[in-house]
Amino acid sequence: MELLLGTKKIELYSWDYFKACSIGGILSCGLTHTFVTPLDVVKCNMQANPKEFKGLGSGLKLIASRAGPTALFVGWGPTLAGYSVQGMFKFGFYEYFKYKYAHQFSEETAYKYRDLIYLSASASAEFIADIGLSAFEATKVRIQTTLDPVTLKPTFAKGLMTGLPKIYSQEGMGGLFKGVGPLWMRQIPYTMMKFFGFERAVEMIYRQMGGKKSDYNKFQQLGVSFAGGYLAGIFCAAVSHPADTVVSVLNKNKGMTVSQVLKNTPTSTLLTKGLGTRILMIGTLTGLQWLIYDSFKTAAGLPTTGGAAPSPSKKH
Repeated sequence: MELLLGTKKIELYSWDYFKACSIGGILSCGLTHTFVTPLDVVKCNMQANPKEFKGLGSGLKLIASRAGPTALFVGWGPTLAGYSVQGMFKFGFYEYFKYKYAHQFSEETAYKYRDLIYLSASASAEFIADIGLSAFEATKVRIQTTLDPVTLKPTFAKGLMTGLPKIYSQEGMGGLFKGVGPLWMRQIPYTMMKFFGFERAVEMIYRQMGGKKSDYNKFQQLGVSFAGGYLAGIFCAAVSHPADTVVSVLNKNKGMTVSQVLKNTPTSTLLTKGLGTRILMIGTLTGLQWLIYDSFKTAAGLPTTGGAAPSPSKKH
């Protein structure tokens, strides 16, 4: 089956299709994570500097009053770069693995166990994506959480171009990639819930609307993509929050190990500190990501993701 992208036709599940999905992933993840940088700055400091940062509202005011409003976007460079790379691998490989895993089985078996395909494809994709993200995430967190105690301005580096080389010069490749394990802990469960939750949420929404996906126009389908993404994002935040706290504390403190973070951080901090802020951030983020991703696919002439359950007689 071929669909139109400008003057070029894209065949479904061809390499051009997977490349288009990768571009959609760059846009969806890179843009949205950069957009919510102020929330991320406060969330990371609530985890890494809990005595100073008590909550979202007070944290935003604290940074804006001492360091100025622009300080709320500290770390936007590594955020944009890192999550663009991550999004490219996350969405592109998810579509690839979902297609490949489904075609290892009969049509009926693949449909019956589609939840396992969603989960395994998303886990496989995120494993790769986090390797691409790790160095940028380490730089972002170090910049955002190493602040002057009085002015709250960053003291480690001003941005990506100075921060990443500085970590490398001081700690080598190990410093840039020491967080990949905690990233897997955080992001793989998060992404499994993000894609599985989205696919199932979209099915449920169409079922509750009383029609098939094809009964609705593209604008309505994109609305469903946003709603399904937001629902999935709420669960993503809760599942991955403890590991997210570990990543923030680990990347702030030079030479600290995961076991030391777990030993020295109270359980209540791991489970709940910054969770409300993260739910707001991740719910909005995930909803917008699916909206941008499916908007790009629609503009490329490709179908939106998910929908009412397909017939077992069709490849899934």
